[in-house]
Amino acid sequence: MSSGDFYLRYYVGHKGKFGHEFLEFEFRPDGKLRYANNSNYKNDTMIRKECSVSPSVLKELARVIEEAEIMYEDDKMWPAPDRIGRQELEIVHNNQHICFNTSKIGSLVDVNGSKDPDGLRAFYYLVQDLKCFVFSLIGLHFKIKPI
Repeated sequence: MSSGDFYLRYYVGHKGKFGHEFLEFEFRPDGKLRYANNSNYKNDTMIRKECSVSPSVLKELARVIEEAEIMYEDDKMWPAPDRIGRQELEIVHNNQHICFNTSKIGSLVDVNGSKDPDGLRAFYYLVQDLKCFVFSLIGLHFKIKPI
């Protein structure tokens, strides 16, 4: 990838009573946003959405990443993925490529009790921001009843 390329992928999920349940989204350098949400609870089906976003949306996403300073963090002291589930965050930005893997985080109590609370807190808040960002974009792109 060139220095101008930006890529982000987030996954959170687990395998349990209702099979493989997960939420995943990715932003590709060409502006493609891919979203998948799979839950078999009450025989729910997988939701897949795909749309294109403008360069200004990718620029804002990159700004959020930079502001979170997540590119300076290291996940070696974070809780390892376990039977409760796993989270993955992969980012390519400014000639840097990082991948984080950790367990699901239930609340800030889990963060504060970890071996690297500052780094895990940065991850936790960034993930919350990313989810809100993606849910807003998906909601705007796929509104059933226009305003």
